[in-house]
Amino acid sequence: MPQSPAPAASSRNATVTLPASAPPSPLSYRDAGVDIDAGDALVERIKPFAKRTMRPEVLAGIGGFGALIELPKRYREPVLVAGTDGVGTKLKLAFATGRHDTIGIDLVAMSVNDILVQGAEPLFFLDYYVCERLDVAVAADVIKGIAAGCEQAGCALIGGETAEHPKAFVPGEYDLAGFAVGVVEKSMAIDGTRIAAGDVLLGLASSGPHSNGFSLIRRILEVSGADLAQPIAGVTGARSLGETLLTPTRIYVKPMLALMKDVDVKGMAHITGGGLVENTHRMFPDGLAAHLDAGSWERLPIFSWLQQQGHVADTEMHRVFNCGIGLVVVVAAADAARAQAFLAAAGETVSAIGRVVPRTAAAAATIVA
Repeated sequence: MPQSPAPAASSRNATVTLPASAPPSPLSYRDAGVDIDAGDALVERIKPFAKRTMRPEVLAGIGGFGALIELPKRYREPVLVAGTDGVGTKLKLAFATGRHDTIGIDLVAMSVNDILVQGAEPLFFLDYYVCERLDVAVAADVIKGIAAGCEQAGCALIGGETAEHPKAFVPGEYDLAGFAVGVVEKSMAIDGTRIAAGDVLLGLASSGPHSNGFSLIRRILEVSGADLAQPIAGVTGARSLGETLLTPTRIYVKPMLALMKDVDVKGMAHITGGGLVENTHRMFPDGLAAHLDAGSWERLPIFSWLQQQGHVADTEMHRVFNCGIGLVVVVAAADAARAQAFLAAAGETVSAIGRVVPRTAAAAATIVA
């Protein structure tokens, strides 16, 4: 049989020539969504605000890898007290209204008021700001507010972190966290162990809902159809509803530190998440409870509006909101009048709102109309 011809050598060794392609474009961090130049611009913009908050104990602050702080020399047995918090979904109102200049005060207040209730003087504060893409103007407004809060509290803004997380956040939104460290003389730390039945509860007025209960507030806004841009007669005055709800958390540090030098303060409670009911009993030793008279202080109109629009029960109001009292202070009955006068002279609106009683039932706090 005739043999099949062998394949040509050229067919086994053929080469394929591909069309030339352009070299790939070099990628940068900015292409990936992170703008280093914007971050540097933000640092330069906020330096003047941070500088106004400095304390003599700060040896090195913003700009380095860490800040150096020495303890105040007037403390013989200094104990450090630390706290951290955020502002929750109140941020959603800042996004909705485009107002970012006060939310930083809320951030500071949530942490410094928390460490205050243990008798601590806030020394320094750090913040964490994270967003999808950095808007320098918005971030500067937020951090300007943080610096303003630190000035109110007398603590130094010594640094923080600004982070861009591309595609991890809703564009135009951000989140915040804050961290405060304070100091108290060991013998002066407030732990509530000296509270006794018969002691008086003084309530310092809040400026509004502060930074708690905003998930419920946002739900109430949704069902009521209220316009954040408009004022509400008898509730917000000339301000819009959005401005009223964004009123920053009151910072009680300076008047309370001054009071503690004049009056024996046995306990304090910062009224945050959990409202009056949950927070007041946190300062009590076992066997004691609070008996509060809801008619003894003025409840801001915004709370009544929220309750009416949301059909919120009284018990739920007191478990969620501060209802007009941002800080509860415990003093002996003999010191109550002097403490109340001292705080009033310092610019606080303060009321005697109840007494400490023996705990004879499951409830740790009872609020009567």
